[in-house]
Parts: sequence; structure tokens; C-alpha cells
Amino acid sequence: MQIEVIKCHNYGLESSDTLGHCLATSCIAAFLLLCARASTSTTPKKMVFEYPDVRRDESVVDDYHGTKIIDPYRWLEDPDSNETKEFIEAENKITRPYLDACPVKQDINQRLTELWNYPKYSCPFRRGNRYFFFKNTGLQNQNVLYVQDSLEGEPRVFLDPNTLSEDGTIALSGSRFTEDGNTFAYGLSASGSDWITIHLKDVATGEDYPEVLEKVKFASMSWTKDNKGLFYSRYPDQTGKTDGSETEVNRDQKLCYHRLNTPQSDDVIVVEFPEEPLWRIGAEVTDCGKYLIVSPVKDCRDNLLFYADLSKQPEINGKLHLTQIVHKFEADYEYVTNEGSVCIFRTNKNSPNYRLVKIDLHNPAEENWQTLIPEHPSDVLDWASAVDNDKLVIHYVRDVKSVLQLHNMKSGELLQTFELDVGSVVGFSGKKEQSEIFYHFMSFLSPGVIYHVDFKKQPYKPTVFREVKVKGFDASQYEAKQIFYSSKDGTKVPMFIVSKKGLSRDGSNPALIYGYGGFNINIQPSFSVTRLVFMQHFNGVVAIPNIRGGGEYGERWHNAGRLLNKQNVFDDFQAAAEYLIAEHYTRASLVTIQGGSNGGLLVAACINQRPDLYGAAIVQVGVLDMLRFQKFTIGHAWVSDYGSSDNKTQFDYLLKYSPLHNIHKPENGTEYPATLILTADHDDRVVPLHSLKFIAALQHAARGSAQRRPLLARIDNKAGHGGGKPTAKIIDEHTDILCFMSQSLGLKFIK
Repeated sequence: MQIEVIKCHNYGLESSDTLGHCLATSCIAAFLLLCARASTSTTPKKMVFEYPDVRRDESVVDDYHGTKIIDPYRWLEDPDSNETKEFIEAENKITRPYLDACPVKQDINQRLTELWNYPKYSCPFRRGNRYFFFKNTGLQNQNVLYVQDSLEGEPRVFLDPNTLSEDGTIALSGSRFTEDGNTFAYGLSASGSDWITIHLKDVATGEDYPEVLEKVKFASMSWTKDNKGLFYSRYPDQTGKTDGSETEVNRDQKLCYHRLNTPQSDDVIVVEFPEEPLWRIGAEVTDCGKYLIVSPVKDCRDNLLFYADLSKQPEINGKLHLTQIVHKFEADYEYVTNEGSVCIFRTNKNSPNYRLVKIDLHNPAEENWQTLIPEHPSDVLDWASAVDNDKLVIHYVRDVKSVLQLHNMKSGELLQTFELDVGSVVGFSGKKEQSEIFYHFMSFLSPGVIYHVDFKKQPYKPTVFREVKVKGFDASQYEAKQIFYSSKDGTKVPMFIVSKKGLSRDGSNPALIYGYGGFNINIQPSFSVTRLVFMQHFNGVVAIPNIRGGGEYGERWHNAGRLLNKQNVFDDFQAAAEYLIAEHYTRASLVTIQGGSNGGLLVAACINQRPDLYGAAIVQVGVLDMLRFQKFTIGHAWVSDYGSSDNKTQFDYLLKYSPLHNIHKPENGTEYPATLILTADHDDRVVPLHSLKFIAALQHAARGSAQRRPLLARIDNKAGHGGGKPTAKIIDEHTDILCFMSQSLGLKFIK
């Protein structure tokens, strides 16, 4: 098993390892001058922004269960219309001058670049008789895959995605080796899209096979143990674009089987559910190679389980015979390993913190399941991996911190706990038939340590295989602590606070609060160059509240922040800001809140509900139209967390917090915080129309009001939801974010 769990949801604060009408030229020149003058002071000047005059079509009205809702910017849902393109150009033409006028932009960009320029590594992993690992020398746009014949051998480049495009916008997205390590299947995505093409490489020669597998998205890849064929999931051909800039719903995914060195046209569909067009189909060949575990997912939680006995269908030339194990969408089931017909699964069935169970495929009735590792009363069993034939490595999350243990596979007995500092295991490699493991530790103040354990040597003592150092960063000058604060309803919520040591507690420090709060996702400690620049050069305080809706405390914590409990997420986040202000870390005018994707929804909802509580807001690739999100690309899968406007009760609740539908005109001396909306043209996860409609409505509400703080949008091109973004684009984006904060809050850059 190879796991790289770099925080893919930290859109704005990267884990350094893991979004009309044109203004006249004269107006731009005058605006530039205003910005330049305003930014010379540490006190932000109040300015009247001249936003694009955007057409409103109030004839577009939807009827939701008898409630009429006007959607005046429906036309912005068409990404290919000239009017939408003109709107994007107009928005960028007022945003770009404001960001570029930041007097310390060069200092910020230079410092980000300097600190980013350190080598980054993944855990080594063995396939066949070779070792592989990913490395980035520092500023390479994409990580490079290296191969070596032994751990002490000389590494050589195996696959360098940087050679595939001049601007680094083609990225590796998913990969799988055959059991013998002789063939490599790898996905490539372009411009940040979720669409990938699967390529197949001969490991010994480095040459690609002629076939390319297309129309692939959200794909599982699993080789048969004879190394001759690959199971993968794909979507059918469709009319129009499939490059990541389209908005059509993704439907009718099918599981296919591809024989090596044959054209994709010869592939056979082995599993499909035509009566359930929105299911996504995962599949995994068991460690013994005899069974294929098939796990359909309907939304973003819970799956069914089927299996096929591959030994009874040695020639895979059509539909596989499936036997169903789990019949209801009511829990998660994740295959870990098996001995014969007895499989180990990680599940939260009747165990919100997850447990490991044994299920005999030949006798799968639930009453016959056996618990191998019971649910822990407080710690969340995050993942498990079979190693060294008879052992399990288990990762727990305890109060948002990683705990790594070794257990006996047969009895479940705890053999030992690997000592860790306060932080996260962000990478792991190890396989059942291998007698060694690697794991990658990271924290707010540690850019990464990779440990090696050799099970041939007793005691099983981890040794440092590789430690990452960042030039210009002295961890002893900073501190990271965890506190627990009370939310609106009295719930205790954990929060990490990171800053320089000895920072004054007089309310004078700028604070950056990052949140997510959804989809059972854990936001654990991770190292970030952008956070470091904020702390080092702005005397900033970084706060990460682990709000409800996430998975930090299992399914109970998740359920407390989803569906009709979503307001708890916003309340938790607002209470985090109130805590920092009450404890004199900062004051409201110096607070920036930031979040991406579901976190973008969080930030946008909070500036509607409590605009007085923040000085600035960064909304990245946010889900902002809560009445129509399910109508685009993969949005239908989020109904499990949000509900749907198709349901009357859920519609009533969604309407109360939907960011697009709760924008209000600034009045009575209360402004919106300075707000920067980020999106990108190839985001086919949360399509750009969310951000475009929201900024249009926000600027419309501000027109003629008391609003003086900027309300701006940054729309990138050849970029997507965040995955695979080249380093150069990431540094540019984070430069703009820090410039926006500096400009709008009047922050001083300390050299």
C-alpha cells in the first residue's frame, strides 16, 4: 500500500510536499494611481471601486416548492459565451492593477520563491525489484518520479512530467504498477482538470505502449495479478468538450478491463449499473489475485460491496458475475487485505470512529462478521495497511494528531506504537509481501521527516531515512499550540495556533484563520511556506480551527456539520475568530479568513452572516450557489453533505445560508470585509460559475452603498480546482493572496 495524504484541501495554504464589460484604459490608469497611493501607508485607505456594469436578467425565475427565486446571472453559467468571457476579462482588469500595485509585491514573491526552493520527497516504495520515489528539487513545476535499483543505488529519472508541457500544466494524476513492477499505468491531467488520460509504460525500457485510455475521471486502477490487464473506470463518449471547462453532469461511469498492448476500442465493460447513472465504481484486485472487490459510491459517503471470483472467469471478455455483500448505502467499507476468502475491511458500520472487520466472501451475512480491531472510544481509525505478511500498520487521529501503530493481523493485538511528535503522517508505503515500511511525518514547524522500519531487524525501531531542511527557517523561533474553545452551542472545538514565539498579545497582530468543515475531511498539521512568510514577515498569527463537518472526531463530528446541521460549521468558525479577538491575539479589522472548495462556501457564508468580524476574506474555488450545485459536473455527489434544493425541507435550509442568495447591501456602517474570490477556467470540480455569479451579485449589492473595501475576483486560466497546479502558478497565486491581505488590511512587510 502506498499512501500520499498531503492535504489536498489546503487550497490557499499549501502543504509544500500537497480559482461583461471592459473598463476604459483611463479608468485603469487612475485606479492604479489610487492603489499605489493607498498602499504606501500601513492604514488602508477607503476607496470607491468602480465595478463592471454587469447585465442582470431578472426574467430568469425558478420555482422551488412554491418559492420564486430570481437568478439574474444565469447567463454566467455558460463558460463559452462571449459575454461570460468579457465579464471575466473585466473582472481581472480591475483585480490585476490592485494586486500589482502592492508596494511589497516583489518582496513577497521573492521571499515565497526563496523559501519554496527546497527539495521535497515522497516515501520510497518498492515495486518488483526496484525502488521509486517522487522528488522536487525546489521550484520544479511538477514532481519527478525517480527509480533506483536499491535504496543505496543511484537514482535516475523515470518519469518527468515537466517535459510534457512548457508551462508545467500537464500533471501526473494517479498511477499503478503491476505486481511484478514491470509495467506502469499513469494518469495525466491537463490544466488542472479532473479528466485524465491513462498511459502505460514498460519499466525496463522506459517506452510507452501505443494505447492511451481516454474519457477517464475519478478512476480506480487495479492490475490483475498476471500483470496482463488493468481494471479502470471511465465515462462514455459524450458530445461537446471534455477538457475540464465544460459543466455537464458526469454520469454513467463504467468499469472496464484493458489488456496490455491492445487498443482501448478492444476494452470490455465488466461492471455497470445502468439503472444508477450517478454511481461511481471503485474496484480493487485482492492481494491474492483471486477476487475483484467492487465498491459503488453514490455520493461522498457510504458504499455498497460486491465481489467477483476471477478464478472462475479467467478469460475476461464480458460482464463479471458479481455477488453482493453490502446491500444498503449506510456506511463506508474499504478493503485492506485478505487471507483466502476472508477479507479485512475498514468500516464505520455501527462504529462512527471506524473499526476493522473480517468478512468471509463465501459466508458474507452481517451476523457472521468478526471485529478484528474494535472502534476506539475517542480516536479515529483513519487507515490500515497490511505489511510483512502478518502485520497491520494502523493510523489513528487522536485530537487531530497522528498516532501510528503496529498490530497483529490475525488477532488484532497491539504490537507497538511508533513515537511521533505533534503532527501528521502525510505519506506511507508498504505492502503485505514486503518486510519494510516508510512513513512521512510533517507538522506546522517540520517540513518533513521520512522514517524507515525494517521488520527483519528486532526491535522494530524506526530510523530517519531522510529529513527535509528549509533554508532560512529556524523552527525554534516559532511555536504551535492546540487550544479548545467553545462554539455558540457550547461544543468544544480544537484549534491550532501558530506564530512567532513571544508575540505580543495586545490585539495588534494580523491573523489568518483557515477552515474547511465538511465531507469527513481531517485538517491536520502540515508545513506551509505561505504561512511561514505570513508569520515571519507580517508578525502574523495562523489559526486552524477543526470545525464540525470534518472527520477529526469521526462520523459523529461529520454528521454534526452536514445537512440540516450545516450552520454549526459557520458558528464554529465564527467562534474561532471571536476567541482570537477575546484573547487579544488580534482584532476584527486584522482578521483574514480563508477556505477553498467547501471551505470557500464556509468563508462566503460567514462574510454574509458576520461581516463585522473580519477585515478580509479569501474565497477559493467555492461552492456558492447552493440551489443549483448538483446540476454541474460532479456536484450531484455533494448532496450527501449539503442536501438538495429538490427536497422541500432541505431547500428551505439551504436558502438560509446559500452564499449567492444571502448577499445584502452594506448599510448602517457595516461593510463586507475586503474579499478576493479565486477560481479558474478548468475547474471541473467546483465549476467557475459559482464564483462568477457570486462576485457579480456581491459587486451589484455594493454599488452605491457604504462599501469601501475591495470586492474582487481573480480568474486564472489553464488551472483547475487545485490538483496538479504547477509550482510557478502556486507561487503567483499565493503572492497575490498575501498582496491582497497587505493592501486591504494595511499590513507592514518586515524584512
